[in-house]
Amino acid sequence: MSVDPAPRRGWCPGLARPMPTGDGLLVRLHPVSGRLSAVQVRAAARAAREGGNGLLDVTARGNLQIRGVTAESHGGVVGILAAAGLGDARQDGGPQRLTLDAPLAGADALAVVAAVEAIGREIAGLPAKTLVAVEDAAGGLGPVEADVWVRVAFDERCPLTSMSPSQARVFSSPSGRGEETRTWRRAMSDSAEDTLLPALQLAIATPAAPLWLAPMPAPAALAALRTLLHGLAASGARRMRALPDAARGTLLDGLERGDAPPAGIVHPAGLHGRTLLAELPFGRCDAALLDRLAGWSERYGDGRLALTPGRGVALTARDDASAVRLRDEAASAGLIVDPADPRRAVAACPGAPACASGGTPAQGDAPRLAAAFAALAREGATAHVSGCPKGCAHPGPAALTLVGRPDGRYGVVLDGHAGSDPDRVLTFGAVLERLESLRELSSPQAESGLRDAFREPA
Repeated sequence: MSVDPAPRRGWCPGLARPMPTGDGLLVRLHPVSGRLSAVQVRAAARAAREGGNGLLDVTARGNLQIRGVTAESHGGVVGILAAAGLGDARQDGGPQRLTLDAPLAGADALAVVAAVEAIGREIAGLPAKTLVAVEDAAGGLGPVEADVWVRVAFDERCPLTSMSPSQARVFSSPSGRGEETRTWRRAMSDSAEDTLLPALQLAIATPAAPLWLAPMPAPAALAALRTLLHGLAASGARRMRALPDAARGTLLDGLERGDAPPAGIVHPAGLHGRTLLAELPFGRCDAALLDRLAGWSERYGDGRLALTPGRGVALTARDDASAVRLRDEAASAGLIVDPADPRRAVAACPGAPACASGGTPAQGDAPRLAAAFAALAREGATAHVSGCPKGCAHPGPAALTLVGRPDGRYGVVLDGHAGSDPDRVLTFGAVLERLESLRELSSPQAESGLRDAFREPA
């Protein structure tokens, strides 16, 4: 089967359009809310074994990547996954999955996700990387490069008639078309409340910080969101933050500004009630572990799991005893279930040879870096080991960033990101030697400790 090339800059791989990498073609699955049944998980594991190299990644958007697919095996992979309901949602190059939500998000947030995905599929021309972050009080996402944020603003509900005049104008505008009430009802489906709706609060990305609007009833907020997404699609910009000020002002015309809501809770790895958040070390697993996850979801829970923005999985057990057994099995299998695990402080891309851009084996070096970085991780410091300057695994800054070079060495960046100019260039062994001096300190100061460790000479 021939494989379509990237249709345009900013393209993201899917099932029909895989992406060439150093270890073959990469197929990315985009389940809404990251949620999969055990049957779908096993289908992904089978596709990875039979059509790939058996390795899979969970991304920071809670998507699943199958690695090592070939042009010859791609058709079989498509067949296995499409039969399991994991085919692409759209064929126009737009986002296969528009939303990101937290694994412990409540019912209202999940209804918002369903409604936003339905709206997004109707809008042609949306850039492939468009992201709408959906949060509620119990399900925060932390820093995320979203284009639009939707926050379930209050626990109490409000009547549609509580809209302000400006909100009502947006709701009744041609771009809203009065469809959002029906969209919301379909998303809620079994809601017993016909007149009381959750209030939602929107924000859009700007170069400086998210710009928050005043809370409004869900249908009015969805109408405003539709207008914002149509505006982004028509603008030609790749991301909302890239819009000129005048274009952004036009999109926001008639919408009331509001104060930023309190940040939602970002839950770390571990048990939260009967839900286990288990992170995959550096986002990587194999088909055998994926099969085990499917089995755990059936043995201890309801046969479902969710991929998480923490590059792991969320599984909910049927009772407290099952939750404890689930945690223990996950820990024995090498998953991260302890919030103090130093591996949580280190982000890593696949690196060489899996990525053609990688100059160093970032995925292989990451465990050793995490062990050497443990004392600093206890102080809240973060590290990033990247095979190249693109910094795909962690676009933002870290206390220590190692950037792979074609000669196999690393550029060392302190308090910067992978694209920053390195402070110096060292072999990975030399990096570990310099971190070794900090391992015995009972309470190292991360910033000064790193600066001292990487001061010349060694």
